[in-house]
Amino acid sequence: MWHLYIVRCREASLYTGIATDVVRRFAEHVAQGKKCARYLRGKAPLKLVFTVEAGSHAEAARLEVLVKRISKADKERLVKGQKALAVLVGRQDNG
Repeated sequence: MWHLYIVRCREASLYTGIATDVVRRFAEHVAQGKKCARYLRGKAPLKLVFTVEAGSHAEAARLEVLVKRISKADKERLVKGQKALAVLVGRQDNG
């Protein structure tokens, strides 16, 4: 099972990724080693703020692209639980 996750960086930016083991992947980001996403290097402390099951790798990758396309304001609503993921990405899927 793949998961979509969102990480908040020190400067409040949001990073979106996918993984089969979110805890392990987040630990790799926090460690700031070779397996850390390039975007997250030097942006610690990091905080895992959102995670959701996304199905197969293909489904997770598609969902990741859709989430990356939504505005930061909409991502903030998602993280705070003010908007449902299906509602936010549904808008992107139609256009």
